[in-house]
Amino acid sequence: MEILQYEFMQRALIAGFLAAISCGIIGVYVVVKKMVFISGGISHASFGGIGLGYLLGINPILGVLFFAPLAALVMGLTIKRTKLPEDTAIGILWAMGWSLGVIFIGLTSGYTIDPFSYLIGNILIVPLSDLILMLILDIVIVITVFLLYKEFLAISFDEEFGEVVGVPVEILYLLLLLLISLTVVVLIQVVGIILVIALLTIPAAAARQYTHTLNKMMFISILFGAIFTTSGLLISYKLDIVPGATIVLVSGIGFILSYLFSSYKKTVIVEEIK
Repeated sequence: MEILQYEFMQRALIAGFLAAISCGIIGVYVVVKKMVFISGGISHASFGGIGLGYLLGINPILGVLFFAPLAALVMGLTIKRTKLPEDTAIGILWAMGWSLGVIFIGLTSGYTIDPFSYLIGNILIVPLSDLILMLILDIVIVITVFLLYKEFLAISFDEEFGEVVGVPVEILYLLLLLLISLTVVVLIQVVGIILVIALLTIPAAAARQYTHTLNKMMFISILFGAIFTTSGLLISYKLDIVPGATIVLVSGIGFILSYLFSSYKKTVIVEEIK
């Protein structure tokens, strides 16, 4: 408990909890709709926003807040309205976004730039302004999903059925990509651009082992996300190692243990039935 006396640890724990909310909710859609690759594309393309922030002399997170939704919309429209294969479109835009970030950083002059913390995250240096931004984005995500829960449910499992009953599938798909991009902004400070995809998928994948009901899956996913981020943060503090990578490693180990427990529980139930 002595670590709670440090303000940077208090902010780090709050950041981890806020990240758990967004990745717990949106991660469920990512896993159920098998959107892991496009989520990775959005997160890596958002590096262009980091470079843009440096070039304009503003907080790089604000650059990502502009660039990530833009990348999400371009990817979504390219996938929906062109004949390009989905993985090809994502790969091209992924590379272009990353390259723009490198070029923008290269054009920035006047001081030495180290974007490394945005690549792997540094939850220990999250400023109060970024915590407020994370909270606002979480609220936007929660309200949007709450208001459009049934519509998102329809396109998550059967887009064709959604079209038949009059659901605006393409608009909802693009809106979901925008929510993924906002989640990327939330997670960058915690685990960085490179590892965002891990927190978007691991808690939700672990939650899916225990239920197939979407709202219950979200609740369990948030719980797993909070446990993983808090445990990883405490372990990294104790061992003096990189927090972002530690959080992801703990998440991976947690998923494996959860999978083994779930499989064992199912085996026991089957044997009892026999």
